Amino acid sequence: MWAVIPWNGPKPKLTHYKKAFNRSKCVQPTERSKPNISAFRTRPFPKSRTLSLSLALRARLLRRPTQIMAGKVVKAVAKAVGAYQYPWREKLAKHKDELAKGDWGYWELGAWKPLSISARHRARIRKEVLLAGEDWPYDPARKEMRTKRKGHKCDRIAAQKRAHTAELMEKMPQMLADYRKKRWQKKMKEEEDAKAED
Repeated sequence: MWAVIPWNGPKPKLTHYKKAFNRSKCVQPTERSKPNISAFRTRPFPKSRTLSLSLALRARLLRRPTQIMAGKVVKAVAKAVGAYQYPWREKLAKHKDELAKGDWGYWELGAWKPLSISARHRARIRKEVLLAGEDWPYDPARKEMRTKRKGHKCDRIAAQKRAHTAELMEKMPQMLADYRKKRWQKKMKEEEDAKAED
C-alpha cells in the first residue's frame, strides 16, 4: 500500500533519488522537521475515497452564501434584461430622414453614399417596428414571385417531338399515296426501258 523513500540527513547525491523526488513533486524536509510520510506516497487514493471527498466538497460549495448571492444576482440580471424595451420610437424618429433617402443609400453628385445608420441598427429598428405591429415603408420594392416553374430542357424537347409526331400522323395518308405513286411510276419506267431494249 505505502511506498516510503528513506531519508537520512541532507539531500542525497544519487540520481535515482532525484528522479523519485521529481516524480512525486514533494517538498524537501529540513533537518529539524520530521519527514511527511504522506508526501512520499506514490499511489493515489482509492476511487471510493476520492469520490466521497469530491461529494463532500461539492456539498460544502453548495452551502456557501456566495453561491446563493450569485444566483440572486443572475436572476435579477435576467429579470432586468427581460423588462428592457428597445426604444424604437425614438430611434425611428431620429433616423427617419436618413431612411427616407433610400433603401441602402443614395446617389449624390454622381457618387454613391451609404446611409449613416448601419445595416445592423436598421435591421434592429425594423424588427422592433414590425413586432409592434406598425408599418415599415422603407423596404426596397420586390419583384413579383414566380408562379411558373422553370422546368427542364428535356421536357420542352419531348413536348416538341410529340407535337411534330401528331402533325406527321395527320399527313400520313397523303404521304402514303405519294409513296405508292412514286413506286408505280418507277415500275412503269423500268418496264418501258425493258421494252425499248428488246
